[in-house]
Amino acid sequence: MKKTIKLITLAATAAMLCLPVAAKSLVSYSEISLQDQCSPENKEALYAAFLEARKTDQPKAYDTAKKYLACPAGSDVTEATQKIIDYLKKWSTAYEEGSRKSKLPQLLYNEHKYPEAYALGRELLTAEPENLKVLIDLGANGYLVAGLNQPQLNTDALNAAKKAMALLDAGKTVDDWSPLSGKDEALAYLNYTLGFLTVQSDPSAALKNLIKAAQFETPLKKAAQTYGYIGGSYEEGPYAKLSAEYTSKFKGQDETPESKLLLANINQIVDRMIDAYARAVSLAGTDPKLATQKAAWNERLTEWYKFRHNKTTDGMNEMVASILSKPLPPEPTPLTSLPAEPAATPIGNSGNTASTTTPTGSQPATTTKPAAPKPTPDKPKN
Repeated sequence: MKKTIKLITLAATAAMLCLPVAAKSLVSYSEISLQDQCSPENKEALYAAFLEARKTDQPKAYDTAKKYLACPAGSDVTEATQKIIDYLKKWSTAYEEGSRKSKLPQLLYNEHKYPEAYALGRELLTAEPENLKVLIDLGANGYLVAGLNQPQLNTDALNAAKKAMALLDAGKTVDDWSPLSGKDEALAYLNYTLGFLTVQSDPSAALKNLIKAAQFETPLKKAAQTYGYIGGSYEEGPYAKLSAEYTSKFKGQDETPESKLLLANINQIVDRMIDAYARAVSLAGTDPKLATQKAAWNERLTEWYKFRHNKTTDGMNEMVASILSKPLPPEPTPLTSLPAEPAATPIGNSGNTASTTTPTGSQPATTTKPAAPKPTPDKPKN
């Protein structure tokens, strides 16, 4: 984050800034505290010190302006003095607003003080509801507030992420993306926030956001957690829905073209789950911080792989070893007719009936709540 605030400029002030200051009557700025600060001479010195610091040391300029404004104007204030007072008030107000805006990234990316940051964000958005930079910063960091058990922060994060993405989709942009690298990284983290915070309540919708987050060249693309959540979202969303439909319509009945078609669509989803869990396992590697999550992902991978490969794990390790060389597949397009090859029959099937019961032994990865990657001032990374 930049340590200085962007230069504050106010229109229609150039002429006023040239108001004459009697050099012979000035005392040095360092001597002001030793004399009456509000004497005419010292007020001139304060204003001269403000002009000198205004472009090179704005905190000092602000402090000087506040000292000047603390002096009573008096009933006999001249027109020239009133112009100085008016300008210093405008400049100080703009500086304070700029300081508040610059404080938000500091709280989020550097200090990780999320309750304070989101409280400040609410204030800033009350004044400027479509401040895209504020919305991006709040939305991109939103997934990090989930563990704080403060529902208001989750709501703020979701709203900010949704609005930021809507404005970006409409063509709006910002001049300074820092500490993010640009629009792509912003979109990746905004999508990740939406997916992360809705994976429990609406896994099917979360899935779309998580897949989008993994498309961009950011640390999220190389984070094992991203794919663990994708696998869990498939499992708790599309798979759960189609499995329930199959059970309701066809369980215990003879196979029909309709049941085979639904089974084929189920197997498409299962194959995506296998792909996602394999990526999670591969990326987790030997990282001790991910050992628990890796064990859960590997258990889901093993059971679903057996589900699709006749109860064996033949070829599974080779698939995991090569999975990252392949692009992440999109959500499958629903089949409207049977594929050329008959759909594989799930485990436990006997005779002409099929069972799509979820494999037993563990809960979906979405219930493990793995720690998500965190943004840093330079670039978000895990």
